[in-house]
Amino acid sequence: MPTWYQGKIKYQKEEIVTDRQGDQVKMKTISEAYLLDAVSFTDAEARLYQEVAANTPEFTVANISKMKLADVFFIDEGGETWYKCKVVFTTEDDKGREKKLVNMMLINAESVKQAYDRLETSLKTILMPYEITDINRTAILDIFPYTEEDKIGPNLRPISEVIKDNE
Repeated sequence: MPTWYQGKIKYQKEEIVTDRQGDQVKMKTISEAYLLDAVSFTDAEARLYQEVAANTPEFTVANISKMKLADVFFIDEGGETWYKCKVVFTTEDDKGREKKLVNMMLINAESVKQAYDRLETSLKTILMPYEITDINRTAILDIFPYTEEDKIGPNLRPISEVIKDNE
């Protein structure tokens, strides 16, 4: 199960403002948030620098925090905005008492309604009764899950290959 970290960066951007004296250049501070799958805070910071450095001018990492998510749904058909959804599952414990399990999930969509519909579609195979109680827009611009290239570094090889080479 992935461990998700939300990383926030800050950088300065020039902005041209027109007033009575003419055009003036002012510096504006921009804040951006990203979600990263990482094994630690250090790994999250390193991956944030790796993923964002190519497209962003000089920036600083303002904050990295763990984000407790049960699942992240990425739908290819569009939706630049990420919505955080609170889903409450209802189960029974061993004594027959009703128990509520709260899960936070993330899904991309164009609107709150589309996020709700996509989440309903994604959860329709779950047999447990559930209720979607909250859907909130997030400031997350992009998500960086681990890929196979990220998991195994270029210097690392499977142990079977190392043993074969040593024989």
